[in-house]
Amino acid sequence: MKAEEFLQKSRPFLEWLVEWYENLPALSLAEIDPAATMVLSVDLIRGFCTEGPLASPRVQGIVPAVVRLFQMLYDHGVRHFVLTQDTHSQQTPEFEAFGRHCLAGTTESETIPELLALPFSDQFVIFPKNSLSSMLGTGLPAWLEAHPEVKQFVIVGDCTDLCIYTAAMDLRLRANAFNIPGVQVIVPADCVQTYDLPVETARQLGIMPHDGDFLHLIFLYMMALNGVKVVAQVVP
Repeated sequence: MKAEEFLQKSRPFLEWLVEWYENLPALSLAEIDPAATMVLSVDLIRGFCTEGPLASPRVQGIVPAVVRLFQMLYDHGVRHFVLTQDTHSQQTPEFEAFGRHCLAGTTESETIPELLALPFSDQFVIFPKNSLSSMLGTGLPAWLEAHPEVKQFVIVGDCTDLCIYTAAMDLRLRANAFNIPGVQVIVPADCVQTYDLPVETARQLGIMPHDGDFLHLIFLYMMALNGVKVVAQVVP
């Protein structure tokens, strides 16, 4: 299929997609049950925000909204804040796809200072991860087994189309596969983001391009299509 033909055929869907995104509803704080809620922060670390080869200003841009959400939910009574964070070993196969980043023991793998500055940061539960998945090879599955009362999951962080999508789908599919009733996976669009790598730059570097705007929208759509509750933001 030629590019012009593809664009013409896909235009109605793309127009719908933008309209859907621009009209995402907000989620009222009143809809969140503090005793049954866990906030899952994925990869909000220095290596994706401010330093290293994969740092992105787009990701750093969501940090104020995430900090506000953390404080709002804590004030609402939420006490489960789980952070899964890239903490790679030296020889992880993932480097073949994304290059070396966020090695264990480096500042790239550290939690961003904005989250650590929160007065309740000592209550964070942090699980290192060595892949895109927050579930595979991490302490999260055992944590979930130990907290069966947790049925609402609010996911924030990066990247929308990679680690966020994987985490949201893992939690949604876990509930589906094991017939766990009442599970709600929530993704506030203002608290997730992905990186941008223009085609021209990618060609110069000899790597795959990455359209941040398109992939952010399409993967929010993919999560919503699979039963994840995608909202514009959480409001008081």
